[in-house]
Amino acid sequence: MFWNARLSLLDWLRANSAMIQQIIMLTLVKGSTYAIVAAGLALIYGVGRIVNLAHTAFLMLAAYLISFLAVSSGWPLAPSIAVAVIGTGVLGLLFYRFIVDRVREHQAAVLLITIAVAMGIQQLMPLLFGSLPRPVPLILEGAWPILGFPVPKQYVLTLAIAVGFLVLLWLLLARTKMGVAVRAVAQDPEVAGLMGINVSTVLMIAVGIGTAMAAVAGALVPAMEGGSVDQYLWLFQLLMVLVIVVLGGLGSLKGSFIAAFFVAFVQALVSAVFPHQAYLSYAFAMVAMVVVLAVRPQGLFGTLFEEERL
Repeated sequence: MFWNARLSLLDWLRANSAMIQQIIMLTLVKGSTYAIVAAGLALIYGVGRIVNLAHTAFLMLAAYLISFLAVSSGWPLAPSIAVAVIGTGVLGLLFYRFIVDRVREHQAAVLLITIAVAMGIQQLMPLLFGSLPRPVPLILEGAWPILGFPVPKQYVLTLAIAVGFLVLLWLLLARTKMGVAVRAVAQDPEVAGLMGINVSTVLMIAVGIGTAMAAVAGALVPAMEGGSVDQYLWLFQLLMVLVIVVLGGLGSLKGSFIAAFFVAFVQALVSAVFPHQAYLSYAFAMVAMVVVLAVRPQGLFGTLFEEERL
């Protein structure tokens, strides 16, 4: 009986190899982009307790800038991405320094201001770049054969970039003086200030890094959204990123990384099993979050106590 069951499983795997490949690829690629964006948001919240609802609007802004520079202005793609990422990161710094920093002690005000800025960016994009979706070129075209299946090079690059950025972020936090300052502010900003750490500067740097990570995702996400960006891209990304950050545990970088791939797997599974109802993948992802939080209210790697951060 066991042998027959094993043969039946092998036959099912062979018959559904294309669907399994699709699930694996979508999980890895979507999880990678989600992880980059969610880790940036988790960093900002973990350090400054700032719920930045404009986070994915900066992702959308970077995608528009890349499209404008690389497609409309004829710049090479690599410099276009570099300018967009650096420029968006600087805007994130200025956004924190002149707007959020003044009200960061008032969470309701932060929520209202960040959502207002996000909607302002949404309305500004059609005025600057036109109302039609704009193409965002692939960084790598073509495919590599992996285990007998053609895997788009863009997908492999997306996974590599996500892992690389998260490793660099871990090294920054664990092995540098700036990382020590960031973790000190995350644990207790008042004590960190008494130790001579400029809390406002550390928070500004954290927001800049998190925003730059969202901007990097702006070069990758449109490849999975039909190869283009429109003014509503930030809404769906924000919905999923909030699900991931809450599911992983507020302020937990490790939790955000694992939750990103978990949510991506749920979405990929629903899209593969119900291809004509792929839009339900967002609902299933949120249901998965509710189920996990019902069992573990602090999320997968969150804490019920304030002393554990990042």
